[in-house]
Order: sequence, then C-alpha cells, then structure tokens
Amino acid sequence: MMSFNKVTRALAGIAAAAMLIPLAACGGSGSSGTASTEGIPAKGTDDGTEITLWTRSPLERQAKNVVEAYNKSHKNQVKLEIIPNDDMEGKVGGASQTDSLPDLLAGDVVRIPYWSSEGIFADLTKQIDGLDNLKDLQQGHIEAGTVDGAKHTLPFITDVSVMVWNKNLYKEAGLDPEQGPKSIDEFVEQAKKVAALNKTDVAGSYLAGQSGGALVFDLFPSVWADGESVMNDDGTEATLNNDSMKAVLDAYKELANTTNGLGAGSKEETGATWTAPFANGKIGVMPYPNTATTALFEAEKDGGFEVGVAPIPGTKEGSSSTFLGGDAMGISKDSKHVAQAWNFLYWLMQSDTQKEVFADQGDTASNVETLKTAYNDADPRVQTINSVIIDGNGKTPKSPAFNEAFNAAGSPWQLLVQNAVWGNGDLKSDNQAVTDVLSAQ
Repeated sequence: MMSFNKVTRALAGIAAAAMLIPLAACGGSGSSGTASTEGIPAKGTDDGTEITLWTRSPLERQAKNVVEAYNKSHKNQVKLEIIPNDDMEGKVGGASQTDSLPDLLAGDVVRIPYWSSEGIFADLTKQIDGLDNLKDLQQGHIEAGTVDGAKHTLPFITDVSVMVWNKNLYKEAGLDPEQGPKSIDEFVEQAKKVAALNKTDVAGSYLAGQSGGALVFDLFPSVWADGESVMNDDGTEATLNNDSMKAVLDAYKELANTTNGLGAGSKEETGATWTAPFANGKIGVMPYPNTATTALFEAEKDGGFEVGVAPIPGTKEGSSSTFLGGDAMGISKDSKHVAQAWNFLYWLMQSDTQKEVFADQGDTASNVETLKTAYNDADPRVQTINSVIIDGNGKTPKSPAFNEAFNAAGSPWQLLVQNAVWGNGDLKSDNQAVTDVLSAQ
C-alpha cells in the first residue's frame, strides 16, 4: 500500500487554487516583453551558460529527470527551482513586476493563456514554426500560449485524465476486473456495486468537491466525448448548460445519495489529498491524473492492489476523451540568455529526447511520434494512457480567465458542481455565473 507521503508527491496538482494577483507590470495585453529572439540559431546556443528554470512542485519528478538529462549532455547547465504549487502565481506575479523572471518558465497549461496575454513570455513564433516536427507536438500546449497569432510556449510535461479502478475491489463486488466503465451509466453501476460491499472506509468513487481544477479534469472529458463543449471558442462564454454536463452531474448526485457512493470527504476535498483515497485502496473507480499512475503501478509491484486503466467515457458507449493538461513552457520576457534557453527547448522537443526523459521513465511524452513508437515494451496501461492523446479526442480549454472562472477556490464552476451534486442547483443560472467571470476579462 502506498504511504500518504508518496501519494502526496504523486499528486497531479491540477486542483490548486491560485492566488489572484494581477500581472499589471508585464507590458500589457499581447506584449511579448523585452527579451528578443531575433537572430538566434535554429537549435539555439550551447556555450556553457547557466539557465534558470521555474516549475511547479507537483511535476517535480518529471522536471528533475528532464534537467538531469540536459545537464549531462550539454555545456549549458539548467538551474532548476521547484515552486510550491500554491505559491506559483504569486511568485510569477511579483517577479514579473521586478523584471526578475527566470530564463525558462513552466506553468499550468490552463494559466498559460493569461500569462501570455500579459506579456510574460518572449515571442517564439519563428522558432516554433521552424521546428521540423511541429505537427507531432502537443498542439494544445502551443495553442495555450498563442496570442493574436504569436506563439510563446511549447509542451513541457503532459498530464491527461484517465479512468482508473481497483481490480481487487471489483473482484469482491462480482465485477469483471478487466472491464472498466464504457459509459457514465456503467461508471455509476460499477461504483454502486463497490459501495454495496459495505466495507469500512471503502466507497464506490471519489470527487474533489472543493477543487475547481480537479473537477474540470474529472468531468469535462465526458462532455467532450459526447461532442459537447464547456466554453465557446473564444473562452468568453460558458456552455455547461447541456444534456451531457447534466447527465454527468446527475451521475455524481446519484452516487452522493447512495450509501458509500462517494468517499467520505468528497464534498470538502480541496485537492490536497485528491488522489490519496484511491491510492490507499479505498475507492472503486474514479477519473485520475496520469502523472500519478506511475506511483500506483510501482505500489502494485510492491504488493499493492491491481489497477485498471481506461479512457474516460461519455454518456454514450463507444466515445471517450481526456483533459490534455500538464505544464507548457516558454522563455520569459526577462531572459538574458534567450539563445541558450531556446537550445533547451529545441532539445526537449526532439523525439529521441522525449523517449529518454519521458518514455523510458514511464511518463507520457508530448511528442505524438514518440508516443507511437517508444512504448512498445511499456506496461499496457501506459499504452492505454498514450492512446487517449494519439486518438486526438482530448482537449485543452483556453481562456485568459480560466483560473478565476474554474480553478480558483470558490469559483463559480466549483459552486456549480457543489449545487448540482450536493444541493439543488440550477444549471442555467450557474452556467451564467461562469460566463460572467469569463466575459469580464
């Protein structure tokens, strides 16, 4: 069984509530800052320069693997600073106002549109468009940092949402341990079978009710699987008032009203211990971040319970999707070593690099060609995780106001879910509350 500390290190961190600090001194909307990328070599410069990099603590393991590999093979040396997830927004906001951002800055992909619009990053359009393998890269992470056609970011670490289930509990409940849910109805049915075991502290499923970020990661994919949307293309209007969203919310409401249907603390869960109940063997089935599955597989080898993995289904059998999350990265407006920073980014985008630093470590690459070719000997469940990216059905929502509308503590989206699952929500009016925040930017 995994220890709590190990679970905590494995958390995807999507759910953290960021401090809402405006980046007023970043140069204004659409600005590319002061760092110039004109004239740098196509592959950047490797001349022994120290490059600084900030990244979020939930992705520390993956980031350290990347930096270690680069530093071993290059004259340049990357100095990595791990920022506590809850401190990231404040640290970036403060540094941007004092022109002290690092050379390379990685951040939650859903926050990247705001940072990019505020001029946090240098314009990398020429360099990104010049990549031979551009079409193979995670496009959502590039689009997140695109403002008025100018590209500012590339993929750093990819995190996707998948459905996981406890095969041991499934066997006890009389379920086929090799078959996870293929629709939302099956998800409810299987969760209720586990709930009916009436085992101490065991529940059918789990939901991070006070974490807007975890909730988008869990619930949006089923809506996308049905061909519905959560926002308009401009990210200025919520479109959550649809039949698919209602069906997903009703499913969780049914579990909330079922004895042992949702794990204790689901309504109050802030995201700090979001994945722990499942990792500790107490939950039957739930959506889960793939960056935390590696720890599950390691625990399984050490005698832990068996884990099943499948794409997140929609309300109709045969369709699935995923939230293409994780962190994107760009060169900051304050970098004095742009050519060297680009050397790091160029190196990271190559298929051989992606194999070394992600595939060989059991993590998900951001290069689709790598996903197709470098995992032939990998755990079949890792291949399943990769398939949700390769099939092209995943999405990365984009809005400068995404954090305030969805991720932040007390966001209107979080309240929408609370009302729908544990109260008597009005989806139309709660959807309007999300739109009011999105359209205020």
